[in-house]
Amino acid sequence: MHVKESLPMNQNLLTFTNKWRFIDHSTLGSAFDALQSFAYDDTICTTAGEDGISTLRSWVHHQTVVLGTQDSRLPHIEDGITYLKEQGYHVIVRNSGGLAVVLDEGVLNLSLIMKEDKKISIDAGYEMMFEMIKDVFKPYGKEIEAYEIVGSYCPGSFDLSISGKKFAGISQRRIRGGVAVQIYLCINGSGAKRAEMIREFYAHSVQGSPTKFDYPKIEPDTMASLSELLDTNLTVSEVMMKTLQSMQQMGAELSMDGLTGEEIDLYEKNLIRVTQRNNRCLHIE
Repeated sequence: MHVKESLPMNQNLLTFTNKWRFIDHSTLGSAFDALQSFAYDDTICTTAGEDGISTLRSWVHHQTVVLGTQDSRLPHIEDGITYLKEQGYHVIVRNSGGLAVVLDEGVLNLSLIMKEDKKISIDAGYEMMFEMIKDVFKPYGKEIEAYEIVGSYCPGSFDLSISGKKFAGISQRRIRGGVAVQIYLCINGSGAKRAEMIREFYAHSVQGSPTKFDYPKIEPDTMASLSELLDTNLTVSEVMMKTLQSMQQMGAELSMDGLTGEEIDLYEKNLIRVTQRNNRCLHIE
């Protein structure tokens, strides 16, 4: 299995040596819908492309499964969604690439949103997030690797793992000169149980019928939470604090500035757009 080596910090890699706005949406509770998060990131990504402001946004959603557009086209998707709802989960379709992932109170999501630099490769954004996560968990003495974990849900070349077990996945979205590098981190709870639910989702959604894409053949024991892998009881708030400390140590100047009035207006428009798209994908009238 190929392991993707990280780039040296001084070679084609974005750095934290500038001002960063920190927006914390990790404690908004169960009423905070994941569609709101995608509208926020699209909004901040657009303004980053215009004014160059870099932003770290943290977010947590309760009992939510986020599907990819391809997932929403599975032959028996209605049965799959019914199964997830029976497990107590809200279901949405993201407005970017990727496949199904689980979000709950034990999963911390982070977005690094900045102005796009076309002189720097797309991989540089992934590497920036990877370097930060390695720094956050460096004190635990476990090697974190980045390569596709076959058998995990939403597999990709920047799956993060320890001893072959995936605890995070990184994605990237680019809008109008801005880039958002997003990661979900399974902090606590059972990674295998989350994976088992997504395996059952695909079983209900496919039922042996032909599909237009190769959906993941999930093996639950390929996934785990950081608490399981590091043999310690980690909390989302604790990891959030460690992340802020790492960014500062890596040169970031952090501020707690909120959204501007223009961003709030754009967010409202983006929320309508992503909600309408979600409803079309799920055939909601």
